[in-house]
Amino acid sequence: MALRPQRTFRRRQVESSDSDSEGAEERPAEEPAEPCGPSAGGRAEGAAEPARRARGSRGRGRVWASSRRSPGTASRRDCDAGVLLESRTVDLSTDEEEETHPSPERKAGQSPSSSSSSSLEEKEVSPIVQIPDAAFIQEARRKRELARAPGDYISLDVHHPPTTSDRKRSDEEDPDSDPDDCEKRILFAPKPQTLRQRMAEETSIRNEEASEESQEDENQDIWEQQQMRKAVKIIEGQNIDLSRSSESQTLKKFDTSISFPPVNLEIIKKQLNNRLTLLQDTHRSHQREYEKYLEDIKSSKTAIQNLESASDQTLNYKFYKGMKIYVENIIDCLNEKIIIIEELESSMHTLLLKRSEALLKRRQDELKCESSYMQQLSRNADSSSNGSLALDEKDQQILDEIKARRTQRRQARALSGNCDHQEGTSSDDELSSAEMTNFQKRQGGILQDCKKVFEDVHDDFCNVQNILLKFQQWREKFPDSYYEAFIGLCLPKLLSPLIRVQLLDWNPLKLDSMGLNQMPWFTSITEFMENSMDDPRKEDDSDQNILSVVINRTVVPRLTDFVEFIWDPLSTSQTRSLTTHCRLVFEQSASEKEVSKSKQDLLKSVVVRIKKSVEDDVFIPLYPKSSEEGKMSAHSKFQERQFWGALKLFRNILLWNGLLPDDTLQDLGLGKLLNRYLIIALTNAFPGPDAVKKCSQIAACLPEKWFENSAMRTSIPQLENFIQFLLQSAHKLSSSEFRNEVNEIILILVKVKALNQAESLTEKHHLEPSTHPITSV
Repeated sequence: MALRPQRTFRRRQVESSDSDSEGAEERPAEEPAEPCGPSAGGRAEGAAEPARRARGSRGRGRVWASSRRSPGTASRRDCDAGVLLESRTVDLSTDEEEETHPSPERKAGQSPSSSSSSSLEEKEVSPIVQIPDAAFIQEARRKRELARAPGDYISLDVHHPPTTSDRKRSDEEDPDSDPDDCEKRILFAPKPQTLRQRMAEETSIRNEEASEESQEDENQDIWEQQQMRKAVKIIEGQNIDLSRSSESQTLKKFDTSISFPPVNLEIIKKQLNNRLTLLQDTHRSHQREYEKYLEDIKSSKTAIQNLESASDQTLNYKFYKGMKIYVENIIDCLNEKIIIIEELESSMHTLLLKRSEALLKRRQDELKCESSYMQQLSRNADSSSNGSLALDEKDQQILDEIKARRTQRRQARALSGNCDHQEGTSSDDELSSAEMTNFQKRQGGILQDCKKVFEDVHDDFCNVQNILLKFQQWREKFPDSYYEAFIGLCLPKLLSPLIRVQLLDWNPLKLDSMGLNQMPWFTSITEFMENSMDDPRKEDDSDQNILSVVINRTVVPRLTDFVEFIWDPLSTSQTRSLTTHCRLVFEQSASEKEVSKSKQDLLKSVVVRIKKSVEDDVFIPLYPKSSEEGKMSAHSKFQERQFWGALKLFRNILLWNGLLPDDTLQDLGLGKLLNRYLIIALTNAFPGPDAVKKCSQIAACLPEKWFENSAMRTSIPQLENFIQFLLQSAHKLSSSEFRNEVNEIILILVKVKALNQAESLTEKHHLEPSTHPITSV
């Protein structure tokens, strides 16, 4: 709502008229106006004194408020208006004399035009007053404060009072500013007024008050009319909206132009029946839900009663909670210890690898040294009478070490009574005393650290048997939850770190190493599986595969590492021990439908290692006949040792019978070794009992299952070269006194299922085959 205006605006108009008269009085100082007549001036002088007395206390406030009018209005002069409003002119001129400097010259020369112009402005004031807005008022106040700011202090310097032109310039610059008190002359005693002046002053005051009251009433009426118009507009707008909405509702409600379909009782009855059917169906569904809720409440109450009456539930909860805590603790323990276990395994593997590489390198260096020595002997057979050669110090040292080790082995065999040993079949893997001491010391340190791995752990968390007893108790008490948790699949992974610690000192290449079936963990797992077989509540056979999975996860990878890096195929003891452990491992997985990936990797490693040994370690030299005269010559001994070494490798390869596939084993033993090296060496040798003996050794190594088929009349294709050599040897020996050796050859042909060749050889030489079996040496 608009604020009600103050009731003093009429007084402000009068005061501004006074200000205009003041401006009109100041202008003649610069531009004198035309005089209007002596009568006007006389009346002004006569009325000045009473006006000053009548306006004693009120004149100053009205003068300050009237300073807002523009001084330009003082230029309007009208002599006729001054005559008609004589009393008003006299009053205003008197006020101006009171505000300006009272010099006699100025009073005498004052023209009545100023008073007449003031009276004219009084007539021009409009009865409708426009109230300034808040922004205009704030701006006026701001300008007034800026104008007063420089004059907030009293200067100590003495200046002349401002002239009329200066005051006029300041009024033009800031018309809204009020005159300062310091610039006005204060009259301490009023001047005497005449009677006419006092009457004119009283008359003007009464007229002024009447005009102010009338103006206030008029403004009040205007303000009330404005408020009424605003209210009427708002009410009319609301009435229009209400009328429109009511009219639209009336149209929608009472629109008779809309046609409805005809009403039929059958249709109404049908709709009611459909509605009734829907309600009945809804009622039946709600009834079923209600009955279901009643049954749920009943079953819940029964379950609550059963739980309250059953005291074993608390014990069951304690058992499950204890198992949960136990499993979490053992997992945390193993996660912490697995890092130490892997470091110990790496240290042991590195120690064994260095030893194996050292032995392999020594054997290859010795073979090169002996071969070069034999070549020098062949080239310099006539260089000296004693047959000695000038060798460098390193080669001579190697030959001396070889000779010393062979002598030591002969002495050991003589003490043991083994006189049928052939040179070259022994494993040259002896270490010096210093090397053996260093190896044992380092190995002992690793094993000592292995014992400290679980010394700070309770047996329930590091003993395989105690752990399996915990899970066996679970399986016996709560078989359903045991099998639902797939414990049989989790146990191999849980037991793997503990088993790896026990396998740290296990060397499958040593004949005296403990078998897997003799280890404590193997026995504990076997008992756990046997108890599972007696359990009629078991739901699956996951517990029956625990041992097989444990072997595939722990034992087989360790065997693979030994085969790839440490195993020496030329060593018969290592090969026998390795094949024994591998057979035990494969027996445990006999129930598996197919071989696991870890076992396939193991067999591939065996094949790769055998191929590498055949290419690097087999070397049978062929020397001219002159250098082989006599079995005691150095060339003959070296060749014999190399042949028997290759035959030993052939025997070690065939020890993998039953583990490697037959075609793979035949390709390795017969194709790569027998036909490529052994047959060539036999062909180059002198026919005789020694050659027949070597052939018997070769035949004794062949697996019997290759020749189990009774319908076979011809041997396997890979033995064709071997059979041809036997026939050639028999023809050469039949013409001499070695008829027993011919019978031996016939037996060899019969063993390898070369029956057609054996019969033709018997008929040709009229021999009777011997019934003595072929035995290995």
